[in-house]
Amino acid sequence: MPYTVNKTQHFPYAPQVVYEAAKGAMEGLEGTLQEDKPEEFKLVAQFHKTILGKVLGDRAWMEVVISADGESSSKLDLTAYPLNAVGQKLMFGARKGALATLLSWFDAHLNHRLPKENS
Repeated sequence: MPYTVNKTQHFPYAPQVVYEAAKGAMEGLEGTLQEDKPEEFKLVAQFHKTILGKVLGDRAWMEVVISADGESSSKLDLTAYPLNAVGQKLMFGARKGALATLLSWFDAHLNHRLPKENS
């Protein structure tokens, strides 16, 4: 897995719904919000080495921007990468699987917070 992960997902929900779910997912994973811009549907969070009691081994940075993708659907653009001890982007030496684990947990938390039926 490359150090910087760029990912796009589409959801059959309004941007506000996806934004609230993404914010809840970041907070649920013990991320520290660095930016929270509800008017732009943008979130930026920093994650510690230990999340929910599990040591992942690397700190991480995640940026999420949600935009309208039709009348009642939205697009989530995510960028994530590992950080070194002083909060700089890690260019080498990242722990294998740490970022992938965080991203899979984020997906699970995000989908759990979305409505079960599109209403």
